[in-house]
Amino acid sequence: MSLSIPHGGKLINQIDYNLKPKVYDLSINLSLQELSDLELIANGAYSPLTGFMDENEYESVIESMRLSNNLPWSLPITLAVDKSIIDSITKGDSVNLSFEGIIYGVMTITDVFKPNKNKEALLVYKTDDINHPGVNKLFNRYDYYVAGPVTLIKKIPKTKFSQFYLTPSETREQFSEFGWKTVVGFQTRNPIHRAHEYIQKSALEIVDGLFLNPLVGETKSDDISSEIRMESYLILLENYYPKDRVFLSVFPAAMRYAGPREAIFHCLVRKNYGCTHFIADRGIEKTMTTATSPTNSSIFQPPEFSMFTIFYHYI
Repeated sequence: MSLSIPHGGKLINQIDYNLKPKVYDLSINLSLQELSDLELIANGAYSPLTGFMDENEYESVIESMRLSNNLPWSLPITLAVDKSIIDSITKGDSVNLSFEGIIYGVMTITDVFKPNKNKEALLVYKTDDINHPGVNKLFNRYDYYVAGPVTLIKKIPKTKFSQFYLTPSETREQFSEFGWKTVVGFQTRNPIHRAHEYIQKSALEIVDGLFLNPLVGETKSDDISSEIRMESYLILLENYYPKDRVFLSVFPAAMRYAGPREAIFHCLVRKNYGCTHFIADRGIEKTMTTATSPTNSSIFQPPEFSMFTIFYHYI
């Protein structure tokens, strides 16, 4: 067995730091979530996506958890804009993608549409309760989505944990240098606790290496800070884990709070980072089985993921 094949068969690379933006092109201001999505599309973490989703792709994902080519994908990756932007662009236009006045990417517009946010909320989050953090963020975004392929043209500065940011191509290279052929991925937005340690060490009994990939992007204001979470990881790595079999790198995505759908998303993304296995709880298994499938068959078959999912039910 070797490192996993990227989702869709190819690791996307949409980075060109030599490309200069056209200063007269319209600029779209990104949110923190959209900025991290730009980076993760461009560096291949979201392979096979090459840009923000058009209406056809978006509808396919929220309704069936599949891309329009039938490949599994559970979360919509979209770029929201207000009506003033919509009135200023047409399909085929090139736009700059900026954050706090700095241009980080460019995009060619392929589609413009107005989503049904109530539908998206009910399908993705299983609720339209505005108190749900994912739903609240959804309804506070602009009302229109624009789509198209993107190119990252400027590195996004990392003010925290800079040495722990690696792209999927870099983690794959690192795993190969270690001689790992099987790698289990683990993601959390919480500090490591005793049950996490137990399931991680249990998983190490059947694979070559453990990839700790905590999310350090945007989270709720009352979530435990990424600094505290990283400190818990570093203490465990230093004192409790076999140093030659565990590798730590951060995941810069924003948290969506989308339950089992997000767990599937994290599984697919870790496949792109090179993982052959992924640790999951019963929530993701329930989504992948008859409990939520109207056709009375599994929503996904194991070969579609090309990786093994390790379920822990009662830890």
